[in-house]
Amino acid sequence: MGNPFYNQNSPMQSPNPVWNIFQQFKQFEKNFQGDPRQRVQELLNSGQMSQQQFNYLSNLANQFQNMFNRK
Repeated sequence: MGNPFYNQNSPMQSPNPVWNIFQQFKQFEKNFQGDPRQRVQELLNSGQMSQQQFNYLSNLANQFQNMFNRK
């Protein structure tokens, strides 16, 4: 039997918000189709995402990347 703390079907949620974000990202990654750069460019071109929003999310992504790449 697996650990119920890490079972998605368990009624107990992980108390660690970073773990929850990681789980949500993995689910998003699993379901995403297409070229991410092209999709972001489409959002920018259509006005669904502003340059300010893009800059904020880009900086946030870089922070996450730096956090995961630390040794």
